Amino acid sequence: MQRPGLFRTWRMAWAFLLVGLVTSVSQFLSGRVLFGIFELVAFAAVAAVLSPVVFPRSTPAAEAERLAAVDGRPIIYWRPGCSYCLRLRRKLGRRARTAYWVNVWADADGLAGLRELTDGYETVPTVVVGEEHRVNPDPRWVREQVG
Repeated sequence: MQRPGLFRTWRMAWAFLLVGLVTSVSQFLSGRVLFGIFELVAFAAVAAVLSPVVFPRSTPAAEAERLAAVDGRPIIYWRPGCSYCLRLRRKLGRRARTAYWVNVWADADGLAGLRELTDGYETVPTVVVGEEHRVNPDPRWVREQVG
């Protein structure tokens, strides 16, 4: 099993920043400074969306399972750059903070737990509430679970 790590978690964000930096430098060198600045800001914004920054603090899987057993809050397995995870995060709004978010690219136990739930796949978002789990659930259902 490939162990998730920091590079895998941030690689898309860094790639967008690097491409944005290269393209904006080329704009600066050709005398199009304002367009270069605009380009750099646009690439930085996309990089932020593809990074873990827009999600609530990631909780280790073992801690999330222990806490969820006590308070019944949902566990959401996710990964940076996943458009379905972004959609769920956006639809939950401030309620997203009440769930336990497990970044499967940063937590090997979380990845193993996710694969156990999804028959060996890394399908995210997967939401666990008690004994029930749903893969890419309707955000309305998740909103009901987080209260």
